Amino acid sequence: MDMPEDSFGRITPSDSRVFLLVWHVVHLVLRVLYLVREILSTVESYLIANGLLTAYEHLNLDRVKYLGVVIDSDEARQTSEVIELLEWLSDIGIKKVCLYDREGVLKKSKEVLMEKFSSATVSNDDSQIDPIHRKKQMDFEFVSVSDGKEAVAKAANVLFKKYYLDGDTEKPFFTETYLTDALKTLGAVEPDPDLLLIYGPARCHLGFPAWRIRYTEMVHMGSLKNKKYGLILKAIHKFTKVKQNYDV
Repeated sequence: MDMPEDSFGRITPSDSRVFLLVWHVVHLVLRVLYLVREILSTVESYLIANGLLTAYEHLNLDRVKYLGVVIDSDEARQTSEVIELLEWLSDIGIKKVCLYDREGVLKKSKEVLMEKFSSATVSNDDSQIDPIHRKKQMDFEFVSVSDGKEAVAKAANVLFKKYYLDGDTEKPFFTETYLTDALKTLGAVEPDPDLLLIYGPARCHLGFPAWRIRYTEMVHMGSLKNKKYGLILKAIHKFTKVKQNYDV
């Protein structure tokens, strides 16, 4: 039986209403699921932060010697939120932090952050200092996407001069080892973060230098303004329980 030529590909007004209804239903279901997830996340964070889940009371911070924090540049402009996040990390016991955003917004707040979290000059008897007024001590590294580009460009120039200016020199196939050695020559090699906490809408490292996260565990933490203390404890605890089968 022959079908009319225009029987396929034609959407009637009734079909449009059905598709619109289905879209709204799917959208509603997703919003409900997202809301339920946020409620469960908030409850879990509350229980962890208040010590009601004893598994998170003792963290092996020896496994987190260097913590990386990636923040979306738009959210990094919320200085008060950044400071609160760093205060939480300081309270947890994190001592060395690498702060990254693509546009270098955090670098512009460098002096404010360094002042707030630098070590205070204390006397021999530091018991006389009010703990509330004692400054918190943290070491910072500030990184943006331009740092990575500049370092790679300089490293490439080193390799070019070493292997290509001399026509008689064998031209090797460049691997990660060559790049690492070139970066070391430039003094541009910093330690790889053990754990990378990512704040922002995108589930990616937002351009953090790739050669520094070869063995780094990455955790997406959601929006900075919706950060939760308990979930930071959970991320660190989960990382310290991971078995890593490599030598550094």
